[in-house]
Amino acid sequence: IAEKYGDDRRTSIGFDAYDISMEDMIPRENTVITMTKLGYIKRMTVDNFRSQNRGGRGIKGMQTLDDDYIEELMMTTTHHYVMFFTNTGRVYRLKAYEIPEAGRTARGTAIINLLQLMPGERITSVIPISKFEEGHYLMMATRKGLVKKTPIRDYANVRKVGLAAISLRDDDELIEVKATDDKKDIILITKYGQCIRFKETDVRSTGRVSMGVRGINLLDGDEVVAMQLNTQGYYLLVVSENGMGKRTSVSEFTCQNRGGKGVKCYKITEKTGNVVGMKAVDEDSEIMIINTEGIIIRMKCDGISELGRVTSGVKLINLPEGDKVACIAKVRRGDESEDDLVEPEESTEDAENVETEE
Repeated sequence: IAEKYGDDRRTSIGFDAYDISMEDMIPRENTVITMTKLGYIKRMTVDNFRSQNRGGRGIKGMQTLDDDYIEELMMTTTHHYVMFFTNTGRVYRLKAYEIPEAGRTARGTAIINLLQLMPGERITSVIPISKFEEGHYLMMATRKGLVKKTPIRDYANVRKVGLAAISLRDDDELIEVKATDDKKDIILITKYGQCIRFKETDVRSTGRVSMGVRGINLLDGDEVVAMQLNTQGYYLLVVSENGMGKRTSVSEFTCQNRGGKGVKCYKITEKTGNVVGMKAVDEDSEIMIINTEGIIIRMKCDGISELGRVTSGVKLINLPEGDKVACIAKVRRGDESEDDLVEPEESTEDAENVETEE
């Protein structure tokens, strides 16, 4: 019968009758996305890391090339959009599941293989977006202290070749982008330890290709290193390049008019180095700290000292000589893996916790 009547199957087996797309077959789960300074990106499962006490050495992260280090690290889900903002003021996007998954020590995929970047473009800010809803905005901050607010719906249709997101001066670049609802306070912090808090409504909404307005008046040589929203946490966690850090209550930073010099938020010494990052956290939050050698340490924020504005904090990570903190990221709690953990060393070194007059 097979020889007489056998032929190729004429009907196809598919999901059309059930209105199911291939995207629906991809599980919705939390994921960690990392990207290096030289543009290597990868997606990992959350259970690659477990919490440790402060002062430890961390676990081995991504294998990087010389002069390369992890610059972006964020938590999202596989079905969220990931928006990529570049130094030239353009925006690109991918679904998180479109980023290839790799192991904890893998370098990842070059971003130029996933996005059609223009010559000379590099990624300076990455954020996850779930929906493009009316009444929501993207708040942007540049290294030279400018801020810009644009309706999020203006970025709903991003072409494969990218879309203009912001106009920048030649010596400026985008350093942070947040999704907001026009009801929050904006907090900017600089590498010299200055901080300003102002209402989001102080910044009028403008189009995609506008330049924005002044958010903070910078001192000579200073630059903005982070932007956070007051609703993201009860404390501001500040980390310096030599691995020192502290928590300070957001309530210690009162609202000011946009464009001022701000107030002192961190006591910078030769021991601490300049500020490299700031995150708004709660007591039950967890953070990851990444150094320039790719070492990652994950810790609970309730183990980090709560101190006043003009203090230096405590040691958060043990750094080899000549190494620096590259960036910090706020993460959710999840199942942890104990594979390949480096045993933490005893840290007896505490910080200067004495507040001084401004």
